[in-house]
Amino acid sequence: MFTIDETAPVIVRLSTVIDAPLERVWDLYTDIDTWPSWNADVDQAELDGPLLPGGSFSWKTHGLDITSTIREIVPGERLVWGGPANGIEGVHVWTFEQTGSRVTVHTEESWSGAPVDAATAELGQALHDSLTAWLAALKSRAEQAG
Repeated sequence: MFTIDETAPVIVRLSTVIDAPLERVWDLYTDIDTWPSWNADVDQAELDGPLLPGGSFSWKTHGLDITSTIREIVPGERLVWGGPANGIEGVHVWTFEQTGSRVTVHTEESWSGAPVDAATAELGQALHDSLTAWLAALKSRAEQAG
């Protein structure tokens, strides 16, 4: 099982509870091409082939062009992806857990690399703010879709 880099200088762990069925939340999150339609921080996103380990997707956020590789997928439960962007090695772990009629979404992300070493506090805050907004957007869209 893939995990974040626990030795990275920047690690953010956040969760939210979404009042929507697991299938809806999972489908929304894993339909990468539609990210820009509900996540204002994502300008463009395109899955290159099927959503499978070893596959990749290209996306633009905060002025960065990023290609991320899917490292692990457990349908309806877990998606791990990451890769380098502008000298930063990022690893994202997203988990989805049905609790009654709700879904708990947990995200963990680590950032390492020279740019992170040079501006740990600033980049840590930027990542925290980005993931907070991402979870809020996912919650909002999934709950509206009902």
